[in-house]
Amino acid sequence: MISQIEAKQIVLQQLKSFGTEIVSVQDSLGRVLAEDILADRPFPPFDRVSMDGIAIRFDDFNQGNLIFKIEGIAAAGKPQMRLQSKNSCMEVMTGAVLPEDTDTVIRYEDLNIENGYASIVSETVNEAQNVHPKAFDAQKADRLIAAGKLISSSEIGILATVGKSQVSVKKNPKCAILSSGDELVDVDQSPADHQIRKSNVHQLKALLQSKKIEATAFHLQDDSDEIERKLGAILSEYELIILSGGVSKGKYDYIPEALEKLGVKQLFHRVKQSPGKPFWFGTHPNGQLVFAFPGNPVSSFVCSLNYLFPFLNKCMGIEERQVSAMLTEEFNFKPSLSFFKEVQLSMNESGELLASPVVGHGSGDLAKLVKTDAFLLLPEEQSNFKAGEVFPVLLSRDFF
Repeated sequence: MISQIEAKQIVLQQLKSFGTEIVSVQDSLGRVLAEDILADRPFPPFDRVSMDGIAIRFDDFNQGNLIFKIEGIAAAGKPQMRLQSKNSCMEVMTGAVLPEDTDTVIRYEDLNIENGYASIVSETVNEAQNVHPKAFDAQKADRLIAAGKLISSSEIGILATVGKSQVSVKKNPKCAILSSGDELVDVDQSPADHQIRKSNVHQLKALLQSKKIEATAFHLQDDSDEIERKLGAILSEYELIILSGGVSKGKYDYIPEALEKLGVKQLFHRVKQSPGKPFWFGTHPNGQLVFAFPGNPVSSFVCSLNYLFPFLNKCMGIEERQVSAMLTEEFNFKPSLSFFKEVQLSMNESGELLASPVVGHGSGDLAKLVKTDAFLLLPEEQSNFKAGEVFPVLLSRDFF
């Protein structure tokens, strides 16, 4: 049995690339960019009016003129207009091309307009005010987004601006999720007294969907021949295999033996942690990776957050976010194991993140996850944890 620190190091040593693919900009949200995005023209592409008002020559104002004859209106989306006369102005709208032979924009709020003339009532006018100069933000061919960036709504706005209707992103692994056990029935079935509905497979699928990874679900009955046959077929088709259940020391826990027969090399089995001690991890010579989590729902959830998510993030080049929180009350845990304690999060007036323990009934208590915002990672070398101490947390929902 190894420590959770060693287990995580072993998992992260198996990093690999799953390639790239082209997707539409509409489908790129939450994906990782696989190409640099360059400006296709200057940003902005012209001297842009940034406030509704009038455009003037600053020299006219600087020479004492405060009243300007209005020659016309420059609207957004129209070709550039040209101011014709001295001491004249052009009404301009936000987003319009600044008229030729003007250089300064006065807001409507600083004007009186009457009978075709605009009178400046503001005492202060600065040259080039309310004008967003051409190429002020970026030159043509400047890099706007670097490859490796996680695409959010901000990046999609830029992709659309430069005309990237399709974009290269890092490809997600082809993933299979397997539940196991004769006691499990489908979610739409009525379980007998000795059965329960499948929950882990749906929980794991939802976790992966949060990373834009679609997974195919399978189920294994407690039959060694069927497990070996189905696992063999799945290994030939999928790159990432996630199992839930069947990896402990029970008489019907056939999965580790089946994986060994199929050529999957065990890198570790059993980790000094709670929950999730029976966690099994291995690799196939053809490159497939197998995460075999314990069947208790909280155990599989914790193992996904602490091992699977960091692995996927590293494969995609996403930097792991380090978050810590302060324990709000004393807590004791005596076994010499790393302990993932369910907590609710809050903020104090100083902006510090606080972690309040959630009362539950072990790793089979699925209901307590509804009250849980995160898991506080408590080190194995400590048994008494005092209020005010700060520990790392694994976020189980988007608390921020």
